[in-house]
Amino acid sequence: MNHTVQTFSPVNSGQPPNYEMLKEEHKVAVLGVPHNPAPPTSTVIHIRSKTSVPHHVVWSLFNTLFMNSCCLGFIAFAYSVKSRDRKMVGNVTGAQAYSSTAKCLNIWALILGILMTILLIVIPVLIFQAHR
Repeated sequence: MNHTVQTFSPVNSGQPPNYEMLKEEHKVAVLGVPHNPAPPTSTVIHIRSKTSVPHHVVWSLFNTLFMNSCCLGFIAFAYSVKSRDRKMVGNVTGAQAYSSTAKCLNIWALILGILMTILLIVIPVLIFQAHR
């Protein structure tokens, strides 16, 4: 059996430790240089940012239930669900296309629904005043 004894002495042997010496330098001086000849490696993780694509399901559901003029609310709801499904699968381009269509249909359903509501209130009032 061959035993090798290594002794490490501090760099500043015989002198009090310098307070400007960093803690790591002191550990290296006391313990010695690491025996691993390979350079330290690092790992880089690329996190892809997810693009936020609104699917407008709630707005489409509102238009379907309350202002479903010309079935635009229902069609917008179908496109919203397709947009949400594409987003869940990871197809951002398809989700954006369906989302844009759903938004356009929702805007038209809202405008037509408001106009129809106003006309359903105004026309009977005008007819009632004409017969007085």
